[in-house]
Formats: sequence, C-alpha cells, structure tokens
Amino acid sequence: MKKYVPEPFRIKMVEPLKTTTREERIEALKEAHYNMFNLRGDMVYIDLLTDSGTNAMSDKQWGGVMVGDEAYAGGKSYFKLVDAGKDIFNYAYIQPVHQGRAAEKVFFPTIIKKGQVAISNMFFDTTRAHVTLAGGKPIDCVCQEAKKPSVYAPFKGNMDVEKLEQLILEYGKENVGMILMTVTNNSAGGQAVSIQNIREVAAIAKKYGILFNIDAARFAENAYFVKIREEEFKNSSIKEIVREMFSYADSFTMSAKKDAIVNMGGLIGIRENAELYQAIKGNCISFEGFVTYGGLSGRDLEALAIGLYEGIDDEYLRYRNASMEYLASKLLDAGVAIQNPAGGHGVYVDANAMFPHIPYYEFPGHTLCVELYKEAGIRTCDIGSFMLGNDPETGEQIKSEFEFARLAIPRRVYTQSHMDVIADALINIKARASEVSGYRITWEPPILRHFQAHLEPVQ
Repeated sequence: MKKYVPEPFRIKMVEPLKTTTREERIEALKEAHYNMFNLRGDMVYIDLLTDSGTNAMSDKQWGGVMVGDEAYAGGKSYFKLVDAGKDIFNYAYIQPVHQGRAAEKVFFPTIIKKGQVAISNMFFDTTRAHVTLAGGKPIDCVCQEAKKPSVYAPFKGNMDVEKLEQLILEYGKENVGMILMTVTNNSAGGQAVSIQNIREVAAIAKKYGILFNIDAARFAENAYFVKIREEEFKNSSIKEIVREMFSYADSFTMSAKKDAIVNMGGLIGIRENAELYQAIKGNCISFEGFVTYGGLSGRDLEALAIGLYEGIDDEYLRYRNASMEYLASKLLDAGVAIQNPAGGHGVYVDANAMFPHIPYYEFPGHTLCVELYKEAGIRTCDIGSFMLGNDPETGEQIKSEFEFARLAIPRRVYTQSHMDVIADALINIKARASEVSGYRITWEPPILRHFQAHLEPVQ
C-alpha cells in the first residue's frame, strides 16, 4: 500500500460534521428522489460530490479577503489577479469571470457557430452543454488507453491524435469550430495529458486553422503529472511546465474553483489575439459584469490571485497526488476496480466492474453513489451514462464509455482518517455487490439532467 504523505499545513479552524444513522440516510435519499445533488449538505458526512469550490482557503487567502478592493471599475485586486495570470500562463489577456461555466458562456459563442462541431479529449458535463447551447455538436476523442480502466497508463487523458485528424477531414475544417483539451481529463478519470500530446494536437489545429482551447480547471495537477511522468520535464518547475503547456494553445477557459483553491472564480485567457479579447470583453459586460470584476467581488479577485500561486506549489502538489494514490492503493489491494492510476483530483471507481449485472440504462455509476451514501454518509457523483444523458437527435439514452463513481477530493479539507473511512465503505459494498439493483429516471429536465432528475430503485 502507498504511504500517506503528511499534510504540508496545520489546521487552524474546524467545521463539525454530522453523523447519521443508516435509517436517516435512507429517508434522506427518498426525500432527494435518489439524486445526490438534492441531498441536504448537513446530512452528508464526507462530501466528495465535487472538488469545485469546496476547497479550504489558506490564511493568506483569508487575509487577502480583508484587503480586496471592491471598486466597480479598476480595482487594485483586479490588476493583482491579471498580473498573476500573465506571470503564470504567459498570456497577454486575462479576463476574470465568476466560474468555469461562465467562461464558457462568455467565450464559446464567439468561436462556435451553429452547425459546427467541437472536438475534445473528453467534454465534461457543463462544457458539453455550452457547446450545444452555442449551436455546436460536442465530439469526444479520448485515447484508447483510457477505455481500459484496470490497465495502468501514464497519460490516459490524451487526445486520440489520429482520430482527431480523421474527424476534421470527415466534417471539413470549416465545420470544426474548436479543438478543446481538458487538463486533467475529468470525464476519463482525472487523467493526465502529456505535453507531447498537446504539441501534436496543436500542430493539427495549426495545420487546419482551427482554434485550440484548453479547459484549464486542473492545470496544476496536470503539470505535476507531467513533471513526474514525462522525462523531458523531470527537472522543470511546475510554473515552467505550465508555461510550456499553455504556449501551444490559443486560449484557455478555467474554473478557478479547483486548482486555484478558491470557493468562487473563473478565468479566460487569450494568448495574443486582441480582436478576440475585445469580443470577450463585450460578452463579459453583458453576462458577468464590468471587465475589471467579471462577476466577482474584490475579495474573490484577491483570494484568486493568491490561490493561483498556492496551487502550483511543489510540496502541496506532492501531498495532493500522494493522497489520491493512498486511497487508490487501499482500494486496489482490496480488489476494488478503479480507473488506474488515480486521477489528479480524485479516484474513479469502476462501477461496471462492481455491478456487472446492472445495465448502463440502470446507471451502475449512480447506483454506486447511492450505496456509498447509504453505507457511510459519503456523497459522490456519477460519471457515466446518467450524467451523459440522452441523444439530442434521437432522445435515446447514450451509453457512456465509462460507468464511474467519482470520489472528488476537496483540497486541504479531509485527512487520512477520512480516506480510510471511504476505502472501508467501498470494500463493504463490494462484499454485497451482487445484491444491489439499479435505478430508473422518473422525471428529467431537457439539459444537464443529472443535476435535477428524479430517480427510483429498479425492483
């Protein structure tokens, strides 16, 4: 089993957690219509629903909150954030927004035209939705290694470069609005993308004159994987790797609620295109607020400027990665199948392997999430067919490449003891897995259904 690396911080404030009985949790699930997003937060013991905005800010970030400049226009906290973004990413233009989906809402309509496709190593749920809302069609193009969860590969997040070029030729370059690289690859299990793969994708984008955008939510964790797995960069700093990674793209969109370790915030980066930046500023004013606050308070801007640097700290990233490996190793030692290796922000448990008797249309990933909550009050989310939804043209349920229960670990929040509770719960579920049945949807909204849908057990 992997050794647990001690936290490179000490705890100065605590938040009490509520423990519940199994009977209370079963009743809470019924009231929530078996949807993890409908559960009350105070009924959750360990919350792994997401690592987005659920992180613990540092003393320096909380100190920054007190000096945030709340000026509507031209506040000094805005300039501090822009300077940090330019320094880390080496981009000419940095635009704050209130979160990642806001970045997509502001940016995507300037690039994607109705009827075009957008191609990604894998789209996550809200990114997929914003391509659709812009009038485009999202297409996943992940490498083949990602589709074998039990088989270790260092860069399972990579784009399938050969397939990418085939898709461009099939649709015609004029019909491809954007190539998007998600780092790390969330839907594939928080898996790493290599610099070499980014270079190859960038070369194809340049060859066909297609904009190349990075979904940068977990850029620092991806940079750490590059450092420890890609020989060329073993002696490079995280900041040097980040600059290299982003030098190949034209732009980035980012939820800063992940690797910038804040509770709210997002960024858009434009490497050098002043005309594109001007269009983004116009959309920002319409949808988010004036360009120098972008939907954020001055205190948010200040905390984000500090968090960008804390997120690329080597010691912190070493601890962060080791925490994932510790949990993953406990599960693997007990025969619980996962996407191997562990992801940068969590461990993805292979629900198909756990429940081979549950078909995709009864949502094995979601089923495992429900069982985890019943077992130990642990809230997680499905990364599988339930999240993927229905085909917009046929209305048929789409079969996902994966059926995962994602254990997304908030940053600087949980300790080794919590990791042990999570592992023990999954081991207990595995022992009774054959007795578990799936779920069916009783009501769903037309888009992003997994946030609101109602379900019931299949009898």
